[in-house]
Amino acid sequence: MQYMNISQTPSPTFYVDKIPVYGDAILAPMMGFSDLPYRSLCREMGSAISYTEFARAEGLIYNMRRVSEKLIYREDERPVAFQIYTHDIDYMVNAALRIQDLRPDFIDINMGCPTKAIANSGAGVGMMRTPLKVARLFKRLSRELEIPVTAKIRMGWDDCVNYKLIARIVEENGGALIAIHGRTREGGRERAANWDVIGEVKQLVKIPVIGNGDVKCVADIEKMKTHTNCDGVMIGRAAIGNPWIFSGKDRDEVNFEEVQKVMSEHLDRNLLFYGEELGINLFRKHVVQYLAPLHTTRRYRRELLTRENREEFLELLAQVNENLVR
Repeated sequence: MQYMNISQTPSPTFYVDKIPVYGDAILAPMMGFSDLPYRSLCREMGSAISYTEFARAEGLIYNMRRVSEKLIYREDERPVAFQIYTHDIDYMVNAALRIQDLRPDFIDINMGCPTKAIANSGAGVGMMRTPLKVARLFKRLSRELEIPVTAKIRMGWDDCVNYKLIARIVEENGGALIAIHGRTREGGRERAANWDVIGEVKQLVKIPVIGNGDVKCVADIEKMKTHTNCDGVMIGRAAIGNPWIFSGKDRDEVNFEEVQKVMSEHLDRNLLFYGEELGINLFRKHVVQYLAPLHTTRRYRRELLTRENREEFLELLAQVNENLVR
């Protein structure tokens, strides 16, 4: 596989405080997808920052294994951002202080998750409804942490669109970067992302701004940057099953041999990280995404989702390659 050689980049694209970032396309933190196996693969392809899956602060404080393992990373992923969330300032600060010993490059506060249970509890995008709490949180974090703290936000809620206020609060209280998704909490896929708000935040603050929402292909990366003047572009759904977007290739430019090679490498990383049984089970959702654009038969797709070990999976994948409708 030919990956982007980041070391050949002549100068950083932008800085998070004093941390240089090389590149402008970044894998979004996504539950179940930006885990170590896939995140590290995307990083090798060119994703400029490794954001972990978001982890609940309380789970980190009480050393819950499945929460803590979200923060395991490889040294070659740097810069690495640990993303955490909760509705309680003390829990957030205590968790951040605890996990900075794991040496992330910075800690990111999730104020963008729209999931009902999280948002309605006052966490995720729910925290945007309480600007004073956001101010107190970032003031404490920037004062007590030895590493930078950043934020991921949305436009707000349909009845509380306050992204400009929150962006100013984050910057004024020590935040080093803002990533903003151009939708409200209620704004689902049926609504187009509003790139104008990304540009407004970029004009408003002096810290770096990362845009997020409706980047579907390589060309959209430059389109968003041109439209908003943002420093980087965060890619979510379009990166699932398509790590090649970070190396400047659209999915239809990737042949099956390359898909087969990357799927095999991804599977190996899953097995190494999770063990065989869980690694295979968690890989199934990726199989669906990798194969979605290909002209495979329903039988092959079904059988790939039922393989029980690495050898069976790779043998069947080779058969798919031989019988692919081209």
